Amino acid sequence: MLKSIEGNFDHPEVYELLKKHFIELRAASPEGSAHVLDVPGLKVPSIKFWSLWENDTLIGCGALKFLEDGHGEFKSIRVHDKFRKKGNGKKVIEYLISEAKKLGIKRISIETGASDFFKPARKLFNQFGFEPCEPFAHYKEDINSVYLSKLIDHFK
Repeated sequence: MLKSIEGNFDHPEVYELLKKHFIELRAASPEGSAHVLDVPGLKVPSIKFWSLWENDTLIGCGALKFLEDGHGEFKSIRVHDKFRKKGNGKKVIEYLISEAKKLGIKRISIETGASDFFKPARKLFNQFGFEPCEPFAHYKEDINSVYLSKLIDHFK
């Protein structure tokens, strides 16, 4: 049974997962093209963050940043290494989409990397119907970034 906890950054497992996420994405992105948020960056009022657990085991995490009215951005989506390639990325995305719907979000966007390192993430988002879009919010055109967006159906 999947359960979520909002904003528990101080839990040691959650903190370590986020730290690893931050270090890996910084290493995989050229200078000036890394848009990953550290823990203080995730604690701002415009972001909701959840860790996802199966029983007492951390599976992954993700965040929703509120942009303009009805538009949100997924941030810091990460599946724990032990749970990768087992369908858990889909569980995290499904959870985040359901929370976005509850919060009145009509469009979800995401920025991810353009290199091969980010290929699994792009594939996962494509499976959920995310399509390429123009840079949104504060983003600018960048050959190292891919911008994706999806309208959310509130009737499902």
